[in-house]
Amino acid sequence: MTVMDDWVTAACAELELDPAGVPVPAVLDLARDVAHQVLRPGAPVSAYLLGVAVGRGADPADAAARLRALAGSWPVELGADPTDPTAP
Repeated sequence: MTVMDDWVTAACAELELDPAGVPVPAVLDLARDVAHQVLRPGAPVSAYLLGVAVGRGADPADAAARLRALAGSWPVELGADPTDPTAP
């Protein structure tokens, strides 16, 4: 087991969830894409929004794919981090 597996198992036990239903790769891919293509603080917020959507019945893979597509189409100028000294 990895540390991630251990964490997910422990967090799921705490929240009374089934760890088998946690799409870890989809969540990590979403967080990566939002962090790199939109802005870093958007990653955890997007993961939360994914969880809300799934809690309301959305398919996890579909909802994550939709958010990743949105991040991929996000205009670069809107995604620039003004605190990043390397940003244009």
